[in-house]
Amino acid sequence: MPKRVTFIHAADLHLGAPFRGLRALSDAWADRLLTAIPESYDRVIEAALENGVDFVVMAGDIFDSARASYGDYLHFFQGLHRLDEAGIPVYLCTGNHDPFTSWKQDFFAFPPNTFMFSADKPSFETFERDGEPLVLLGGRGYYNQTWPFDQDIAEGVNRSAAEEATGAADAPFAVGVLHTGLNLDHTKAPTDPSALMRTGMDYWALGHIHKRYTFPDDNPRLVFSGCIQGRDINETGERGVFKVTLTENAPNQLEFIPTASVVWQRMHVDVADCASIAEVSEKIMRELFRENGNSHCEEMCVRIELTGKTQLHKFLEAPSVLADLRKNINDSYAFFFCDALIDRTELPLDKEALAGEGLFPAVLLQVACSQRENEEETLAYLQDEFLKKNLTVSRSVERSLGKLAGEAENLVLDLLGQSEAR
Repeated sequence: MPKRVTFIHAADLHLGAPFRGLRALSDAWADRLLTAIPESYDRVIEAALENGVDFVVMAGDIFDSARASYGDYLHFFQGLHRLDEAGIPVYLCTGNHDPFTSWKQDFFAFPPNTFMFSADKPSFETFERDGEPLVLLGGRGYYNQTWPFDQDIAEGVNRSAAEEATGAADAPFAVGVLHTGLNLDHTKAPTDPSALMRTGMDYWALGHIHKRYTFPDDNPRLVFSGCIQGRDINETGERGVFKVTLTENAPNQLEFIPTASVVWQRMHVDVADCASIAEVSEKIMRELFRENGNSHCEEMCVRIELTGKTQLHKFLEAPSVLADLRKNINDSYAFFFCDALIDRTELPLDKEALAGEGLFPAVLLQVACSQRENEEETLAYLQDEFLKKNLTVSRSVERSLGKLAGEAENLVLDLLGQSEAR
């Protein structure tokens, strides 16, 4: 029988993280989200217990702040003690949010099941089953909140060093644990993915990148599990941990386990087929339930953009109408919260007919077309205008120039239509 090991790979718990900006929108949801991260951590512990894994890895940023509260420490260590009672070891490293120097070791002592990788140098540990070495683990954490640019956080973390340090050369598996930007964030302890692949480690449990990432697809060895709970609209979709199964002479197997009790989502609702504002409201609610079902979560924070060509555009662009629609969403169901409702609809204009009339709209469309065909010239014009105001054009503007030009064209045509209506 080939040997096998299973473990939970978690990272970026960010216990104690604030949810900035929500207090101004809703006290109730601001209070609710303060409990979401501790709940998600509890679900990590439950996932380990319910799946009966061999051990748990936490790859940095357990706490959100270098000044974590006593309550955050208490909650975290309660989870460690639950795993200790079940005989499940925990291996963790520190990250840039919770560097080694910030850990308040006078608050608590780690239970016997918990091992923290060193921050000043690589360190190693062996997981044993029935007295037999099964997994070599090696890693390194952050010592301070920043990582020196001239040092590689992964240097010295490899199978050969692990064998020498532990004397367990016969262990069939080796797992590395780091908090690193890899090649995805060059400001936070970056390291070379190809170099990691040559270290002899069967799996790298990585933290810092808040999205799930696996490489290569057919046998994942470099893996970010992502954060356990989204904190704002930039962290949308399901969040959770991986249950990892390593088997001799077989590809690594990953099973995603969701842990977020509140999921953030961006939604685009096409209202072109709606004949009234009431129908718009009904369609939004239908789409909310559909999205909620797909997200496998209890509660959901959403930012909704209304799209499509519709005669309702002239009503939907009114702030009071959008405010009433948003209030209706938030009053209808306690488990949905819409933080913003944005109108991206357009009037159903016949641009070909306008271009053929030879009037001002035709000239506008001709100029807009020319701008889209000469992006370099348009960008140079924008840069000159920005420089006059001591500003620089952001990379996001450069990448979205065509889209922004189309939005500007539609905006001017909308304004012309409103002027003619008056």
